[in-house]
Amino acid sequence: MSEPQITPELISAHGLSPDEYQRILEIIGREPTFTELGIFSAMWNEHCSYKSSKKWLRTLHTTGDQVICGPGENAGIVDIGDGQAVVFKMESHNHPSYIEPHQGAATGVGGILRDVFTMGARPIAAMDSLSFGMPDHPKTAHVVKGVVEGVGSYGNCFGVPNVGGEVRFHPSYNGNCLVNAFAAGLIDSDKIFYSAASGIGMPVVYLGAKTGRDGVGGATMASAEFDDTIEDKRPTVQVGDPFTEKRLMEATLELMATGSVISIQDMGAAGLTCSAVEMGDKGGLGIKLNLEAVPQRETNMTAYEMMLSESQERMLMVLKPEKETEARAVFEKWDLDFAIVGETMADDRFLIVHNGDIKADLPLSKLSSTAPEYDRPWIETPKAEPAAALPAIGTIDALKSLIGSPNYSAKNWVYEQYDTQVMADTIRRPGMGAGVIRVHGTHKGVAFTSDVTPRYVKADPFEGGKQAVAEAYRNLTAVGALPLATTDNLNFGNPEKPEIMGQFVGAIKGIDAAVRALNVPIVSGNVSLYNETDGKGILPTPTIGAIGLIENLDDLIAGLPSDGDLALVIGETKGHLDQSALAFEAFGQETGQAPHVDLDAELANGTFLRANRTVLKSATDLADGGLALAAFEMAQAAGLGLSLDSAEIATLFGEDQARYLVAVDTAGAQALEEAAAAAGVAVTRVGRFGGENVTLGGESASLTELSALYTTSFETAVFG
Repeated sequence: MSEPQITPELISAHGLSPDEYQRILEIIGREPTFTELGIFSAMWNEHCSYKSSKKWLRTLHTTGDQVICGPGENAGIVDIGDGQAVVFKMESHNHPSYIEPHQGAATGVGGILRDVFTMGARPIAAMDSLSFGMPDHPKTAHVVKGVVEGVGSYGNCFGVPNVGGEVRFHPSYNGNCLVNAFAAGLIDSDKIFYSAASGIGMPVVYLGAKTGRDGVGGATMASAEFDDTIEDKRPTVQVGDPFTEKRLMEATLELMATGSVISIQDMGAAGLTCSAVEMGDKGGLGIKLNLEAVPQRETNMTAYEMMLSESQERMLMVLKPEKETEARAVFEKWDLDFAIVGETMADDRFLIVHNGDIKADLPLSKLSSTAPEYDRPWIETPKAEPAAALPAIGTIDALKSLIGSPNYSAKNWVYEQYDTQVMADTIRRPGMGAGVIRVHGTHKGVAFTSDVTPRYVKADPFEGGKQAVAEAYRNLTAVGALPLATTDNLNFGNPEKPEIMGQFVGAIKGIDAAVRALNVPIVSGNVSLYNETDGKGILPTPTIGAIGLIENLDDLIAGLPSDGDLALVIGETKGHLDQSALAFEAFGQETGQAPHVDLDAELANGTFLRANRTVLKSATDLADGGLALAAFEMAQAAGLGLSLDSAEIATLFGEDQARYLVAVDTAGAQALEEAAAAAGVAVTRVGRFGGENVTLGGESASLTELSALYTTSFETAVFG
């Protein structure tokens, strides 16, 4: 079969600019083959090379005493003591999930799980942060249904508990949903596996499922905007098989225990190309691949297709040669492919041979670490003016506008499709704040959360970036966990637009300031750019995933208020209503300034709460919807009514940061107030739990009525 002629149209279709193609010609001194063009396209696209973001990612704080492995590997690793560590990461599968919601979301889950167990960790938890278009958009119900089913079916079949996440709706996601998948695993600190190849002439081994044509060009597709040709991109979406992934994990972990593995890498974006190049580049070695040895499930596959396929459930490994027989037996036992497809070389070469023909012969180092890097022009987001006062609204009507919206109503329809209890170590399930998993066989717990408020980031990227980290910090603190570290999933529009790049830069600066101040370094992450359709970008959505440690589960804060308990707020309330949930849900307004995030106050108030956890019945952070929404959610979960003293909308629904709502008995309230006076922390009594009604400053409604609205509005809004 003759290869296509390299034309400007073909170069453009591969996502390469004329300047980048000229750079390729200079590197190799000739015109590339079709397979080589595909390889450069895969390695130099935004999704794999981070060419628009590397400059700024390097500025993030990534180190700390608790960090074992920071960014650059399949996932980050933090120490949790006793010779144990947690491996975790968050990644996007946005474009595939809009094109084919079920498979796009499912394979996003599969890919992040492989990132974790590739390092030798057994996955113990998953989360997902989902952003959809408005419920009345004609495609939203289809996308929501498919994405949730995809996340649930893959995670449930694989057997990992889903313990948290977010679901939001906004018009900016009408043509480009976001599916951010998080996974974490547990590992012994002395049994970690890395991806850097070592040794010359070592066998390169293909592991797992066979290679097909699904996903060819997926990484390049994920690095471009959508337009009216979106349906043509459906073949670039991979198809996942969670049962094969489960066998792959068990086989991989068993293989690692044999001492056979020199290095190992997940085949994710750009498949065989990216995994081989990254292993070789990190080890300073070349790689030769013989493609006729690659297990294939389709006939007459070309070198181009095999190198760019993103078929799922596959790994690449550099093997100790003397262990081949033992290693092969492990994979055959699990009915998975095990094939020696190449070897490491001393030369800086990426040599691809198919049936005796050289299909690619490239300098390997030029494909990865020396890929293009851009310092994109950027414009700082202008400082917003304060918003006008909100129109008058009653306190109960204001609460109904929130709990009756798909953004703030109960998400049971979502959570109940996920297995939250598999592995029998789930302590706190989705629905109220951070999820918590017991470290198996111990009395320790690990808490998980993901957070971002995109409307804040759009209004003020710096404050919005700080707030995403701060809210994650508060969610972990509210269950009694010491926040340890973070992962980021940076979802933005087209970085070639200076105003979008300005959002990215501002958010990075804010995230960096917060992770430094709160000692929660970024240890892994993902950047997803070009989230635009027909030139309209999403809200900037830098999702923060975070983990925290509970040294002794006796210190877990997971109770509910009792009848007669007092409601107290830790932190200062000033009544910030600009960019608030109430402004958007009740009045359709997205104006004004993001709330200021005082990082010193965040640290002080979080430290204070953890130090006084023993007097707290229940705790939650105050974020979207302010005091009123948080108090209602706490009361509703306990089946109790609620009375809040203030009648001021700004006091009830303002979104000032660095605040927590806690439920305590009378003695606990007095003890907390005394401790707060000594620590210089603001603590205010704001109401009481109990009764059958919800009363906000004199206005009342029955808990029964409000609970019915809260628990039914999501399905009604999305599915009618």
